[in-house]
Amino acid sequence: MINVVFVCLGNICRSPMAELIFKDMVKEEGVESSFCITSFGTSDEEEGNPIYPPAKRTLISHGIAGSHTAKQLSLKDVKNNDYVLVMDGRNLLDVMHLTGGEYSEKVFRLCSFTDNDRDVADPWYTRDFERAFADIRDGCKAFLEFVLKEKSELIKYNNRH
Repeated sequence: MINVVFVCLGNICRSPMAELIFKDMVKEEGVESSFCITSFGTSDEEEGNPIYPPAKRTLISHGIAGSHTAKQLSLKDVKNNDYVLVMDGRNLLDVMHLTGGEYSEKVFRLCSFTDNDRDVADPWYTRDFERAFADIRDGCKAFLEFVLKEKSELIKYNNRH
């Protein structure tokens, strides 16, 4: 099982969008049985809240459905996941602060896997949910290509059993 967690500030916009987009991609690829995918926020401000309505509408407009309840990232969550994919540099600093700098080998900015390494702008502030969707989809696609190569033997094994 490949454990992947997406992280943003509040866990109501970018990280749940990434979680649902990535779940859709691995299902389409036929490898969903090899993945455990979730998302968290570095803050507890939105804990218990659903995905932000404009984020949900954006996902639905692209044919991606799903529900989500915001929760805060813990040190245990970082320890128990193989990949911790953050949306921006601030999230990266927050995760490094939470872990005391440990586990850095598994923490990446999502779009660092793309040809255009960048932060995913926070649509809470930009109000541009389509741009966030496009950046997240680009990052998820590039990450999926990476992990399919990196963990190909494990995925082949999971698909046989």
